[in-house]
Amino acid sequence: MLTLKTEKECSYIVKNVLAACKDITKLTKAGYSFLYLSSGFIAHYNRSGFIAEFSQRSLRESILENQRFNQWQYHSKNPDASYYYQKKDIYNAICIQLEANV
Repeated sequence: MLTLKTEKECSYIVKNVLAACKDITKLTKAGYSFLYLSSGFIAHYNRSGFIAEFSQRSLRESILENQRFNQWQYHSKNPDASYYYQKKDIYNAICIQLEANV
């Protein structure tokens, strides 16, 4: 079974990804681990590769463009459903802040 994050960890991921949207070099291991496991983000060999990729294009736009693919709505019978719903909540919290700070 996949492990749920604490409220503090969830908040940290949201804050870190928002900071990385402004300055990709601020992306931490926690933020990277969340994003590279999200739909629409190509797997990179490591965090450095991810940072290099998004130094050339908008992380903000990629996150918003992929929001609909990161809703994990078909996992209700999966034993890890809570994990996927938490990922959805984190992803949507990021998107809400990105849209509010246009």
